[in-house]
Amino acid sequence: MLLLLVGIAASGCQKYLDIVPDERPTEKDAFKDIYAAENFLYSCYAPLPNPRAGTGSIDLFTTDEVVTAFEHETFAQFPKGTFTASNPVISYWSTLYKGIRQCYILIQNIDNTPGLDQARKVQYKAEAKFLVGYYHFLLARMYGPIIIQDGIADVEMDAGRYPSRSTYDECISFIVNKLDEAAAELPLMPISPNEFGRATSIAAKAIKARVLLYAASPLFNGGGGEEASFYTNFTSKEGVNLIPVNYDREKWKKAADAAKEAITLAESNGYQLYRYNASVGSELPANPIEKDLRFTIIDRNSPEVIFADTRREGLYDFQNKSTPFIQGTSWNGIAPTLTMLEQFYTKNGLPIEKDPEFNYNGRYEIAAGANGNTLALNLNREPRFNAWIGYHNGMYEITRGSQKQLLMKFRKNDAHGIQGRSNNYSPTGYLNKKGVHPLLVQDQLSVTQNYPWPVVRLAELYLNYAEALIEYGDDLATAKTYIDRVRTRAGIPTIDEAWAPIGGAADKATLRSIVRQERTIELYLENHRFWDLRRWMTAAEYLNVKAKGMNIQGATDEEFFRVSEVVYPRSFRSPAFYLMPIPIAEINKNENLIQNPGY
Repeated sequence: MLLLLVGIAASGCQKYLDIVPDERPTEKDAFKDIYAAENFLYSCYAPLPNPRAGTGSIDLFTTDEVVTAFEHETFAQFPKGTFTASNPVISYWSTLYKGIRQCYILIQNIDNTPGLDQARKVQYKAEAKFLVGYYHFLLARMYGPIIIQDGIADVEMDAGRYPSRSTYDECISFIVNKLDEAAAELPLMPISPNEFGRATSIAAKAIKARVLLYAASPLFNGGGGEEASFYTNFTSKEGVNLIPVNYDREKWKKAADAAKEAITLAESNGYQLYRYNASVGSELPANPIEKDLRFTIIDRNSPEVIFADTRREGLYDFQNKSTPFIQGTSWNGIAPTLTMLEQFYTKNGLPIEKDPEFNYNGRYEIAAGANGNTLALNLNREPRFNAWIGYHNGMYEITRGSQKQLLMKFRKNDAHGIQGRSNNYSPTGYLNKKGVHPLLVQDQLSVTQNYPWPVVRLAELYLNYAEALIEYGDDLATAKTYIDRVRTRAGIPTIDEAWAPIGGAADKATLRSIVRQERTIELYLENHRFWDLRRWMTAAEYLNVKAKGMNIQGATDEEFFRVSEVVYPRSFRSPAFYLMPIPIAEINKNENLIQNPGY
């Protein structure tokens, strides 16, 4: 074959080199018919970060909610604090700007598509506008002030004309305007089932509410008026502060108004807090409240989910990593931390340290549970704890052969203990159940139950609205009402009922603590805490300490039920890590681009 090729090259080299391809893909080709245009629209969605692909997700397993047995994977560099500008590990900068350019190409060319009706042209352009706004938000959430891309960039411009970063407030204004433009033209809800996961008017309004909540939060709003801003010296080359250093209370009013607008629009179009639908066909959990909670995000027809990521889950993603160990099919390694476990309320709806009926000082003692000895901390807890947390001598609802649930055993030599493995074990002696379908067939290497991953759901909007009202400070009663909607669905008393025995909850500071704890619980493992701890300026308190759990090397109850540090290092360098580093390659390309402080 080699001699034959050499002979052909020698005899016809010049003719071969003279050949020019007669077809090259162009923008015209991308919009040559309705099918090509639809495919191009889908390509605009492609840069969206996959929120449940743990190896590449910056905000799923990277805070103090869980610690995993998969510290060799990419995401683990973030809790370890080993990312840098030279090695940002996970960076969305280039990917999202490419996505923005793709969206503008669609906006510029879609009207030339033969056969595409006018209504579809308007919808496609509106979806692209939504994505332009959303991509800018994802960038601003991660990097702070960014380069605003308002149209297709000239790739041949002189280096001296490369754009610089706009101020954070300018970025937010641009994002909000794009989302408003999109919302005015998008359908309220998906037109057909195969459009689920694409932009809608309600999704645009919901994302806008989140954008304004972040903009009002202490990190981006002068420290919240109670602490000094981290960014006093973070200025442009012209000396302009890139992130506000003075607190503006009115930003909370804008966030509250946007959240209320999104809630009203969602509720008037049928969105509601999830209640279990019998058509799902699961016998377990037996407790009806726990069943509501377990299926809130995993019922693919949940009326609570406003915007979702519809990519299918992989074999080595969220569910199989959470489920009890079986060699080769279930990885047994997503473990809630003691910090997260102690965030959940008691059965009376109070923090464990405030409930007079809960033995807080004895929470680490061995106690008799329904199925044998367990930690006292695991008993007398709210339904979300039982629905979402697997603990020693507790039940895990999962399908294994003819079994519908498994009794958890996490001591060293138990079925779900570490035994002699160096991987596929729970580092804390607990397992996550949230987001794991009880009908998932566990004993085969597959994902038999796929569901869209919630990006925005109604409960978040309720808590966004409540938080903004509390921080604005003029209507604390309404704020409690919206928190209580989430609490009531969770099977715990309202704020006033729960707090009455301990003096009530009527002041701003108490309600701030309540809404933040409620958010931590309700949105556990839904990609929020990574950003919440940063925007609240509290990340250093929680992310600079090692995780704790049970002594997983303990073979007896007395040895196992002993609070122990997990060996994996944890580091949070403040204030640098409140923002992610812009990749150094981008800084080197553009002399007008300023790096974030601390990198």
